[in-house]
Amino acid sequence: MRVLAIDTALEACAAAVLDTSASGLAASETRAMARGHAEALMPLLARVMDAARIEFSEIDRIAVTTGPGSFTGVRVGIAAARGIALATGKPAVGLSTLAAFAAPHIAAGWAGSVVAAIDARHAHVYLQIFGPGGRSLVQPHLASLQDAVRAAISGTTLIVGTAADMIAAEWPAGEPPPSIVARPAPEIDWVAKLGAAADVARALPKPLYLRRPDARPQDAARLPRR
Repeated sequence: MRVLAIDTALEACAAAVLDTSASGLAASETRAMARGHAEALMPLLARVMDAARIEFSEIDRIAVTTGPGSFTGVRVGIAAARGIALATGKPAVGLSTLAAFAAPHIAAGWAGSVVAAIDARHAHVYLQIFGPGGRSLVQPHLASLQDAVRAAISGTTLIVGTAADMIAAEWPAGEPPPSIVARPAPEIDWVAKLGAAADVARALPKPLYLRRPDARPQDAARLPRR
């Protein structure tokens, strides 16, 4: 299976081509950025496809991160994945950034819990907790920083994601300290691997926001309909 993976949900613009019949990625590129994903993504995709020496029509599946993350970034990636899927007639699958953060550590056999956390600003985080084997112990949700710390305390803990340092900074002194892997975005090869394993019927490329956007139209400013 040939999978084109796309991630623009957080502080990177990344794409990769994974051929599951071969070893490793055929090509990948990751550019660190907090904004500007819309302008950067299509040229980056073109470079990755050229490096992989493959046409879009030869892709079997498109995988894209669906959030939580930047509202704009999530929309950019999903729109690109859906557009390529429509043009090629190939399926697109969506997977969460939280699962992508946790995946390499679950695959490596981390014995305790893996806490995936993304900075949601205003002293809140997007949180999901996984047990051994990838079983979801706490479903994805928006939590205050204090609630996230309380939920994360469970023996041997690994905290991953953009909010890993935030949670570690609030860790109670009497508890065993967690291991920390802070990253600005998931590794694109794991987005591709999760995409290859996803159930097309269930892993729909739909945004996973978990909260309303900070910027919303003001009701008073709306023009009345005629």
